[in-house]
Amino acid sequence: MDMQNTVVVGPSGVTAADVIAVARGAARVEISAESLAEVGASRQFIDELAAKPDPVYGVSTGFGALAVRHISPELRARLQRNIVRSHAAGMGPHVEREVVRALMFLRLKTVASGRTGVRPEVLLTMADVLNAGITPVVHEYGSLGCSGDLAPLSHCALTLMGEGDAEGPDGTVRPAGELLAAHGITPVELREKEGLALLNGTDGMLGMLVMACADLARLHTAADITAALSLEALLGTERVLAADLHTIRPHPGQAASAANMRKVLAGSGLTGHHQDDAPRVQDAYSVRCAPQVAGAGRDTLDHARLVAERELAAAVDNPVVLPDGRVESNGNFHGAPVAYVLDFLAIAAADLGSICERRTDRLLDKNRSHGLPPFLADDAGVDSGLMIAQYTQAALVSELKRLAVPASVDSIPSSAMQEDHVSMGWSAARKLRTAVDNLTRVVAVELYAAARALELRAAAVGAPEPAPASRAVLAAARAAGVGGAGEDRFLAPDLAAADAFVRHGGLVRAAESVTGPLA
Repeated sequence: MDMQNTVVVGPSGVTAADVIAVARGAARVEISAESLAEVGASRQFIDELAAKPDPVYGVSTGFGALAVRHISPELRARLQRNIVRSHAAGMGPHVEREVVRALMFLRLKTVASGRTGVRPEVLLTMADVLNAGITPVVHEYGSLGCSGDLAPLSHCALTLMGEGDAEGPDGTVRPAGELLAAHGITPVELREKEGLALLNGTDGMLGMLVMACADLARLHTAADITAALSLEALLGTERVLAADLHTIRPHPGQAASAANMRKVLAGSGLTGHHQDDAPRVQDAYSVRCAPQVAGAGRDTLDHARLVAERELAAAVDNPVVLPDGRVESNGNFHGAPVAYVLDFLAIAAADLGSICERRTDRLLDKNRSHGLPPFLADDAGVDSGLMIAQYTQAALVSELKRLAVPASVDSIPSSAMQEDHVSMGWSAARKLRTAVDNLTRVVAVELYAAARALELRAAAVGAPEPAPASRAVLAAARAAGVGGAGEDRFLAPDLAAADAFVRHGGLVRAAESVTGPLA
């Protein structure tokens, strides 16, 4: 087996890179011997408690508001099956495969900690299902983010039992029992505590946070590049990017964004002409303050990563099995820490999209673009140029602003008021995924407009050349199917190509071919 494509899960947790490798890649999952030993030891504590007459939550009682009922030994297997079946109550569209794989893997991470009391065979079956490429059908709606992502995790646990529907490695949805049988996997017969342990965590919202952090890191680099291209196309001054100006306001994200822009603009013949034909003392905020806005987003992202790292090292369950054998109820399943940063990232994404759109609009307005044709059109009036591309970008930004409304400030009591305050972290994660998707498109439209504007500048007789990195971006964009200046044409394919160029890293790779690594 190629160990580079294998993630080994131990009792100390996993990394963000591990989550992405399993969720988005083909990485296999293995359980460390240390983890299996720890899981086996904690299971002994559960078996001992199950043999005693005293009621223990999750082992010999009902759940939630029904925890007051003591469950006799002959009903406990049924109790664990029933909690999975009854909690698998999601509705709506199917959740994306990568989200479900992250959800499953993170629950596996928690049960591998030895703090949940499941048997080793449950853990091994979870790994087998992931490695077989079987993806449970999980629905959009069903989680309040407390007591964890209950319905989504229940649909995953249902697959382990051989019930419900799942998607095979070929993408076809079939009964889970058929898929398990086809891959030689024996369904799990749940015992005391195990049903509860499989569905009581923040794994869905955490998985989406980890992937959003990775995506936003790439988007911030891309947005620094497009901001530099727009500054150049608007004949702006690069002096505002000087390192000493950013040192006196020592936000690390701001310094990183300014450094990226300086690298992209190095050697440009177009910057610094703001005092020529249409003199201006300073560039507009959307140009001059690009590092400050994008940098604040970078610092927000660093905070979100810190929260994610802490959660990745956590064992979230209720009750938990402590190393000394105590089984204690707790509130660690509450999704507030994750929910808050998911909402924070949505705010930062909306503002980054907003400043991108303002630069695009400036490029298209002949009264503010310093010599560029109206809407970057070939024959303005006959041609509309990029007029409606900016409309599309504005619509996306407006949607980003709606998605920035926090989900975590809401709470709907549930379980007969036993669970009377919830995090709504799953909802925060779902809207952040949409926001990241839309922000990618917004950055793509700015790229498209700035590239066309630079092309028009360079076409003038005797015009100075754009920076070498800018020229590399233009050449790579054209090679990727992003059309250049010219008469009006069907624009949607060009915008789709620009979206793909940004989304799959082509923009960053093109710039870095000249600049070297960007932050």
